[in-house]
Amino acid sequence: MSTESTITAASKCAGRPRSSDREARMQDLIHTAGALFLKHGYRNVSLEMLAREAHVAVRTIYVKFGGKAGLLNAVLVANRERFFNTHDLDEDQRPFKEIVHDFAVHFFDLISMPEAVSMQRMVVADAPGNVELAQTFFEAGPKQTRDMLVRFFSRPDIRVQLRDDLDVGMLAVHLLSCIEGDRFSRWLFEPVKVPRAQVMRELEQRLELFYRGVLK
Repeated sequence: MSTESTITAASKCAGRPRSSDREARMQDLIHTAGALFLKHGYRNVSLEMLAREAHVAVRTIYVKFGGKAGLLNAVLVANRERFFNTHDLDEDQRPFKEIVHDFAVHFFDLISMPEAVSMQRMVVADAPGNVELAQTFFEAGPKQTRDMLVRFFSRPDIRVQLRDDLDVGMLAVHLLSCIEGDRFSRWLFEPVKVPRAQVMRELEQRLELFYRGVLK
């Protein structure tokens, strides 16, 4: 390689970061933001703190995410994408009960993770005085799950199996309530270790009630 080529290559390396490096920095920022929100609470985390801990400029947060709410949205979306393929329910051709059962177990495991419980607690604590937080959490979390279930229940091959008098939007809310159950609500305030076999047995019972109420 000539001296000129070497200088040119070195200049490129020392100049604008590669796209893979930029993506890695953004993922690190999202991870750092999630950890800080859980540790200190949404209201107690400033843009300056986020920028300092993630080694980025405050302006970068504004440019990439539009501010703190946008960064929280990115945290929620990233966590959701780790566990959900939004196309699964749209394309799954297995029997109705098998699809719902697998979704229920997967979703219950997701919301029962320590990080998810901590995020719920943070929102419960901070949302009453912060409309932006409440709206961001709902749009990136519960609403996405409900919309996914509404699409599933609206599939012609699925809808024909359901009672005609039921609204698919209410079906989505009802299923999520059946999955969460009373135990999840208690976990938000009083974490209790329960054998998984017992947790799954209770979930099966709630699902059976759901099937009896919605299937023809």
